[in-house]
Amino acid sequence: MPRKVPQRMCVACRTMKAKRELIRVVLGQDGTVTMDATGKKPGRGAYVCRSRTCIAQAVRAHRLDKGLKTAVGADVIDQLIEEMEALPEHEPTDTDHK
Repeated sequence: MPRKVPQRMCVACRTMKAKRELIRVVLGQDGTVTMDATGKKPGRGAYVCRSRTCIAQAVRAHRLDKGLKTAVGADVIDQLIEEMEALPEHEPTDTDHK
């Protein structure tokens, strides 16, 4: 019997994808919002696609606010995009955003 692949939804575009295809954004215990490449950092998390568009949309439309249950400022967009670009590449899929 094949193993079930964990699925998560992007808070911005509302697309269901395999957990490994998305990036977890986590609200740390100290109140900072960062990317979680391992998916194991403690704190409340929300998932976004590996695209600038989804990150920007998640912050601007206050979807990260709802997912993390805290106010996330627009200044976080650049920080998250910078962190995303520093992450190792993944295998692209046909559902990735451009």
